[in-house]
Amino acid sequence: MKDWISSFEVTLLSMVALRLMSGTFEITAALLMMKFNNIERALQINAILAIVGPITLILTMTIGLVGIADKLPVTKLLIVGLGVFLILFGLKK
Repeated sequence: MKDWISSFEVTLLSMVALRLMSGTFEITAALLMMKFNNIERALQINAILAIVGPITLILTMTIGLVGIADKLPVTKLLIVGLGVFLILFGLKK
């Protein structure tokens, strides 16, 4: 089992860990919404999730871009970075 985990790159494991944490937050939030059984409380929990989602996206993309920075030409790296910026810009209200 240890050899299996060590065969993955640290960058990939970091990205996976962030996504698993984010998914855990989502499931926990859904369970809390059911527990409270209140629309106002559910909206408050959902508002907190609205903050967690973009932060997870930014951190995961940053880790991934740093991980492949030495493997991609600068122009492609800039295009990927521009794409992330456009996603964030498009989500801004």
